[in-house]
Parts: sequence; structure tokens; C-alpha cells
Amino acid sequence: MRARIRGLGGDARGAAALEFALVVPALVIFIIGIAQLGILFMANAGLRNAVAEGARYATIYPRPTDTQIRQRITDTRFGLRPANIGTVTVTHGVSAGTDYADISMSYQVPLNFVFFTTPPVTLTESRRAFIQPTG
Repeated sequence: MRARIRGLGGDARGAAALEFALVVPALVIFIIGIAQLGILFMANAGLRNAVAEGARYATIYPRPTDTQIRQRITDTRFGLRPANIGTVTVTHGVSAGTDYADISMSYQVPLNFVFFTTPPVTLTESRRAFIQPTG
């Protein structure tokens, strides 16, 4: 019996396979997490681009309507899915005698890790555009 036990101490066959099997799940989750983080950054860039384009469009002459500004934002939604676009609001005001339009938008990013899903992350972006008076 002792000879059998003593013989197992020097046998390292299968050690690499066991180590690989222990490390692979963590490595796969790490890689998927990095991919999901990239999706989140891409959605944030698309959201910022769309709101910036809406703010730029709000400053042109003749002054566009709120509906036209919203349409421009949804048309230039770089990398965003239309179904996940939340509210797009355009509010007008006057600050120090200058007209402005505050444009804000929200977007929900669904994160899908292969083994589990999380609630969507809501991103929001706002921008103020100063507008030339119409009169």
C-alpha cells in the first residue's frame, strides 16, 4: 500500500490540464466583461455624438422646430439601436439675454454576459446650445 502512495508523489501528468480547467472560466468572464465594457463605451460615444449633432442643428437659421431637432438626433444615432433610445427633450429658455435650447437624451444599454444578464445601464447626455434670436 505504501508503495502505491509513494509512487503518486512524482506523477505530474494532467497537472497542466487541471490548471487550465481552473483558469478558463475566469478568463472567459474577463474577456466577455471587456467586450461589454466596449459596448458601453461605444453607446456613450454614440449618445454624445447624437446630442451634439442635435445641439449644432438647433443653432442654424432659420430656427428648426423641436420635432425637427428630435428627428435630427434620431437620424444621427451613431451605433445606437432605435428601440433603446429613451426620451429626447428639447427645452428653451433665456440666459443673460441670450436664447438657448437645452437638449437631453437617455439611452439604455443592455449588458449580456453569456452566463447571466444584468439590468440595462441608462446613459444620459445633455447639451446647451445658444441660439440667435429670430427677430
